[in-house]
Amino acid sequence: MINAIIFDFGDIFINLDKPATISGLQKLGMTEWNNDFDQLNLSFEVGAISPEDFIGGFQKQLPNASKEDILKAWNAVLADFPFYRLEFLQELSKKYRLFLLSNTDSIHINTFEEKSGISFYKDFYACFEKVYFSFDIGMRKPDPKIYQFVLNENNLVGENTLFVDDKTENTDSAAALGIKVWNLQVGKEDVVDLYKKNIL
Repeated sequence: MINAIIFDFGDIFINLDKPATISGLQKLGMTEWNNDFDQLNLSFEVGAISPEDFIGGFQKQLPNASKEDILKAWNAVLADFPFYRLEFLQELSKKYRLFLLSNTDSIHINTFEEKSGISFYKDFYACFEKVYFSFDIGMRKPDPKIYQFVLNENNLVGENTLFVDDKTENTDSAAALGIKVWNLQVGKEDVVDLYKKNIL
């Protein structure tokens, strides 16, 4: 029986517009998202480099772009967070132990909090027993260690825990540890459809 649910953040609660960031960076001179950008992003997501070093890494490859230009393009990915999802989460929190587990960086989280306002984001975080951001804990999905860490820290049992994420590699990794999963199909499903899935 499921008694705990671990949720991803992006494209589960907050909608993402990934093409907007790529488009924004292309306008600043990026020809393609290469391995250097990938490594920069991965390092930033696990808190291995500072926001200044992250932006500086982009400026090395985009010498004509200002810090503000890069930040604007980087944050373009963050779209809206429909209020009905927060209401759903608040109801769910009365019945289950809830946790948030997101691969994200400090720039995106700070921007989300600024855009949504203190009242909204505090209400959102209050739904969870614990919020885990990759840049805070130095690990990221789909590394199995991150799921084991959350299970161990909160005395959760895999078979009694549901993990909801939109990326197959993340749900596959969690499922290999015995965690129940819902690989949510963005654009076809919504997190508020949870009860219809017959997995709780």
